Amino acid sequence: MTLPLEVTTAAGQLGQNIRLARIRRRMSQEELAQACGITRKTLYTLEKGNPASTLGTVFTVLWKLGLLSTATALADPDADEHGRILEAARRPKRVRQSTAPENDF
Repeated sequence: MTLPLEVTTAAGQLGQNIRLARIRRRMSQEELAQACGITRKTLYTLEKGNPASTLGTVFTVLWKLGLLSTATALADPDADEHGRILEAARRPKRVRQSTAPENDF
């Protein structure tokens, strides 16, 4: 399967960001991999931007680096401007008030 260029670029950028965060914390690949319960080779491929890295692995590494909170912004519905426009376009133009029958008993 051929991935879009934007996807491979984003995966590469994420890998570089993880690598830089690891280096800033003065952790070796072996140390971080062991702390995450993965192999050094798996961490290496993640840092190289391999888009086949599992989401669980990515989140575990981010968690260990203290960056998991940055992942919560992924696909945030409040930041989805296009989705908001589509939703607004589907709203009815006019909303009628329902009239409840009067109880004159």
